[in-house]
Amino acid sequence: MPCDNDKELFPVVDAEGRVTGCATRGECHGGAMLLHPVVHLHLFDPNGALYLQKRPAWKDIQPGRWDTAVGGHVDFGETIDEALRREVREELGITDFEPEFVTRYEFRSERERELVHVFRTVYGGEVRPSAELDGGRFWSPEEIVRMKGRGVFTPNFEGEVGAVLHLPRRECCGTE
Repeated sequence: MPCDNDKELFPVVDAEGRVTGCATRGECHGGAMLLHPVVHLHLFDPNGALYLQKRPAWKDIQPGRWDTAVGGHVDFGETIDEALRREVREELGITDFEPEFVTRYEFRSERERELVHVFRTVYGGEVRPSAELDGGRFWSPEEIVRMKGRGVFTPNFEGEVGAVLHLPRRECCGTE
């Protein structure tokens, strides 16, 4: 079974996203509360349905829940755009898309702090989820609204979905 690499290096950033150092995945996810950047892409089809990935059971954070189409860490030395494009290519096999910036916020849980950079795009091509995911599918906005708050989605996704669907939303983005 795959697992996350606890030795992988992430940048540590300040609230504005400026790199102040680096730390391992294990340090960032182990309760040290080191702020580290991540990227999220919300992928819509031309009809307005939103693609969600199912997080595999082996993930160290939120296993088995439905989440943003693409979510991943920025590697040390990588820009936000480079990380976004790498993660989209690795997770969904997509290289030809135009990301639209939505928001940036700090997400805090009991284990970690992330500086989340949120993007959206409309894409009409084939989506090929990698083995890194436990599959995925398109959800209608109505289906997402109906399932919110039932433990189906990750807390990050529930906090962001209003911004990308243009729904009234609570203050982005809450805690686990």
